[in-house]
Amino acid sequence: MTGTLLTAIDIGTSKICALVAQTTPSGFEILGLGIVPARGVRRGVVIDLEEATASIQEAVDKAERLAGYEIGTAFVNLSGVHIKSFNSNGVVGISGNRGIDSDDIDRALDAASAIAVPPNREIVHIVPRGFVVDEQAGVRSPMGMHGFRLEVEAHIVTAAKNVVQNITKCVENAGVVVEGFLVNSLASAEICLNATEREMGVVLCDIGSGTTDIAIYIDGNVWYTSVLEVGGQHITNDISHGLHIPADVAEQIKLQFGYARRADINPGETFNLRVIGEPDLVTYKRADLVEIIEARVEEIFLLVLQEIKRSGFDTLLPAGIVITGGTAQLGGIREVASHVMRLPARIAEPRDLLGLTDNLKGPAFSSAVGLLNWAGRETHAEAMRPKRKDSVGGGLRFPKASGFWDFLKRLAP
Repeated sequence: MTGTLLTAIDIGTSKICALVAQTTPSGFEILGLGIVPARGVRRGVVIDLEEATASIQEAVDKAERLAGYEIGTAFVNLSGVHIKSFNSNGVVGISGNRGIDSDDIDRALDAASAIAVPPNREIVHIVPRGFVVDEQAGVRSPMGMHGFRLEVEAHIVTAAKNVVQNITKCVENAGVVVEGFLVNSLASAEICLNATEREMGVVLCDIGSGTTDIAIYIDGNVWYTSVLEVGGQHITNDISHGLHIPADVAEQIKLQFGYARRADINPGETFNLRVIGEPDLVTYKRADLVEIIEARVEEIFLLVLQEIKRSGFDTLLPAGIVITGGTAQLGGIREVASHVMRLPARIAEPRDLLGLTDNLKGPAFSSAVGLLNWAGRETHAEAMRPKRKDSVGGGLRFPKASGFWDFLKRLAP
C-alpha cells in the first residue's frame, strides 16, 4: 500500500487537527497538517454547526495547502459521554465439512450485534474479543478451522445518532466526505499501546480538554471503553476560581507553571501576573497553584479508578495505565496516577514520525496520529477484504473500525 494517501480529522474540545499523510514501507509520512482552535464543539458534541464547520474548514484548508492535495474524504474521531459500550456473544452453526470462512465470521458478528439498540443510538464499532470453535475457547483467528459451532465474543460501541449526524454534517459542509469513524480512546490506543501491554492487560487513559477517554485492553484486544466528562478544562476552571483570574490567564499559567504534585516543587517559588483591575503585577505562590491542580488530577484518576472497578476488569491490568492526551503534559501526573490507582503508569505520545512532524510532538496529538494510523490499517484491510455478492459500496457489513479483517491485522507482528 506504499504511496496511498491517508487523511484524518481529529475533532477535540480545544483543537481541531486535519492531517494528510502518504504511506511508506515503514508506516506513513506526514505531508500536511492544519491545527486550529476548536469552535462550536464542546466535549465531543457540536453546539454550533456554523462555528464547528468553519473550524473544520480552516484546519482542512491549512492541511491542503501544505500537502498540495485536496482532501475529499477523511476518517474522523468520535468522543463524548454519549459513547457507550457493552460486550455481547453471537453463535452460529457451520454446515458441511469445510473450514470456517469470512461469511461464517460475519454471521457470528451479526448474531452478536442482534441486540435491541434504542432508535436514538447507532453501533459504530463491533470488535471481536475472541472466538470459540465447538468447545475450543481462546481462538483468535478461526479462519480455515473445522467445526460445527462458532461463537464470537464481541465488544460493541454505540454513539448517539444525532451527535454522529451533526459531526458528519459539519465535516461534509466543509467539503469532506466522512469515510469512517473511530472513537477517541481506540484512536489513541493505536499509537500509544504496544503488543505486550495489550496482551498483559492495560488501561489507556486519554485526558483531553473536555473529556477523559478510557479503553481497557486484555488478551490483545479491547474489552471495555468509556468516556468521563472531566478533563484539563476543569483544571483550568479550578485555577480560575481559586486564584480569581480569567480563564484564559488560568490556562496560560497552567501551561507555564503547572505541576501535579505539590511535594515536588519549591514551596517558596512564586510567579507574577498582570491581573485586570490591578495597576501592578500580582505575586502568587506556585504552591497554591499546584495545590489546586493536584486536587483535580487526583479526582480525575479516582473517577478513572471507579470506572475500571465498574468494568469488573480491575484485577486484570498488570501492565498498568498508559496516559496520553493534552493534560498528560502536566509534570508529575504520572506519579499521581500511579499513587492513586496503585498501578504502574507511563506517559505516551506519537514517536518515529516522518515528514512535517514538528507540530505533532507531545501526547496532545496521540488521537490524531492514532486516527491516521488506523486509517492506513483500515484502507489496507478494505483493499484486502473479499467482496460479497450482495455487497453495496464496498461490501462493508459492519462499521469500519471493527470487523474481523481489522482484527486480523492487529495479530500481525
